[in-house]
Amino acid sequence: MPVPKHILDQLKQLIPPLNGKLHKGQSGRVGVLGGALDYTGAPFFAAMSALRVGADLSHVICSPTAAGAIKSYSPDLIVHPILQEDHSAESVRSSLVSLLSRLHVLVVGPGLGREDYMQKYAKMAIEIAKDKGMFLVFDADALLLVGQDHSLVKGYRRAVLTPNVVEFKRLSEQVDIDPKTPPEERAAQVSRALGGVTIVQKGAQDIICTNTGAASEEDAKVSKVEPGESTEEQVVVDVEGGLKRCGGQGDVLSGSIGAMLAWGKCYEDGAFGDKSTSSSRIPLLAATGGCILTRTASRIAFSKQGRSLVTEDMIPEISGAFATVFGSAAQWGSFKEGVEGKL
Repeated sequence: MPVPKHILDQLKQLIPPLNGKLHKGQSGRVGVLGGALDYTGAPFFAAMSALRVGADLSHVICSPTAAGAIKSYSPDLIVHPILQEDHSAESVRSSLVSLLSRLHVLVVGPGLGREDYMQKYAKMAIEIAKDKGMFLVFDADALLLVGQDHSLVKGYRRAVLTPNVVEFKRLSEQVDIDPKTPPEERAAQVSRALGGVTIVQKGAQDIICTNTGAASEEDAKVSKVEPGESTEEQVVVDVEGGLKRCGGQGDVLSGSIGAMLAWGKCYEDGAFGDKSTSSSRIPLLAATGGCILTRTASRIAFSKQGRSLVTEDMIPEISGAFATVFGSAAQWGSFKEGVEGKL
């Protein structure tokens, strides 16, 4: 089933034009919070994917035990080793407040791990990000935090959760979804139970769902929607992907969604576009776009690498996947037209 045309048309509105009029940062500044002693690949994959999708700047907020390795993977990433176990909470909070004030979106979870101090700092960053009205992506071990404390996201409609099959089952149980609920309805019920966050139920096909109920005045204020606004919408993405599901593909997805949310924040702030697309639609649109793009990059990479495919092979294919999904006009924008006119 193809993704509805109006969804793709609205998503294209969020793509920054390459016309030479935007300055550095107005095509998105993404932060990825994760990276501890044993996990350095996941935050790299997420942050680098955000850059390859087209974000201007990508930051990794991590533990000093992970920083050296992540820095060595790419000079394009900005690495902040501020999540230090032996530092005071107030010191780390001050650093996070300063850093997050410069970003549009925060992706929490890739390589986060389950060490107490990393989980504590993740919660701290989430609360700071919410206070600033940032878009949020929750992946991997950040979903464990949500399951333990629903208040971290409940009612915050600028959040996107990306659980895999195991994580979705656990989250469904934690929010008391009836196990007899038909599979195609579960994402909507999880979204409703968490106050209208956008759920990406990953699987053979990706189900993206927002089921909000009427927004309270408090939820409307922090989520930047109209009081009483209610949305129930579901998109199924069954675009063909690669036949090998390698570890790390979910990190490519979370980074891709993060980049598109960052574009949405720039669009919302008036850096480009006409604001004809409502801010409340940005999470669903970005999640849909990220799923289509990741599946397409996986398919292209698999066609070249076959059984030997690893996540590292997917990242260089994001550019080609973007052109395949959105067309060359969306890839180049008016920049190409302007150049051709001068040749």
